[in-house]
Amino acid sequence: MKNRFLSIPLFLLTVFSLSGFQKARTSIGQPGLLKITFVNTVKGKPLQMDSTVYTNPFSETYSVRKFKYYISNVAVAFSDGIYKEIDSYHLIDESKPASLSFIFSAAPNRYHSFMFMIGVDSLKNVSGAQTGPLDPLNDMFWTWNSGYVMAKLEGNSPQSKVVNNKVEFHIGGFSGEYNVLKKLLLNFPAGISLDIREGKTSEIIIESDLDKWWQHPNDLKISDHPVCTTPGELAKKIADNYSNMFSIKQVINN
Repeated sequence: MKNRFLSIPLFLLTVFSLSGFQKARTSIGQPGLLKITFVNTVKGKPLQMDSTVYTNPFSETYSVRKFKYYISNVAVAFSDGIYKEIDSYHLIDESKPASLSFIFSAAPNRYHSFMFMIGVDSLKNVSGAQTGPLDPLNDMFWTWNSGYVMAKLEGNSPQSKVVNNKVEFHIGGFSGEYNVLKKLLLNFPAGISLDIREGKTSEIIIESDLDKWWQHPNDLKISDHPVCTTPGELAKKIADNYSNMFSIKQVINN
């Protein structure tokens, strides 16, 4: 099942805008586990690297060689608060299946929505090179710009007029007018809740549809913009588009 992210309730919008996610009140008892899985698709079909040619909304064809993005500040919301993952930074890399899922402990409760940021928050961007998912060896850090690449898409397209018909998008910028950080709230489908129980593992499956990269709210043709590798207006437009890629595909309670 899919569900577009909806408007953030006032109290949640407040905690978002002031200081990110705040720690919710926790329930007494042993925690449960929450597994988050990302499924990258193109028009609802699993993304295939290199071997498949796709067509964007402007009838331009392309193939994908790299597709990865940061997910951070993960939290789930219940009726009067939220529960936050600690040290919440994950690099989702389509070429590495193990990176598409992660698990963390969560307080037993009934939750109604999933919250996260696409990208790496400004604090980590100004703290120098990190380790783990934020390690520069992951090829998602601009040493020349001292900041993280929030999302990366590379491939080829005959509509690209640059050398080797390459398509190359390295989207970054964490401050000012062209800040590409995106905070999302995805409500669960009507009648569905996430039930975390002691000693049990529940799962949220998130679909990321790459077809949304090219359109809504901005029409971005490969023929016009085959490359974007610096912060700025174009990077902001691309981020505005890819923030619409995500929807809840399924909630599995155990």
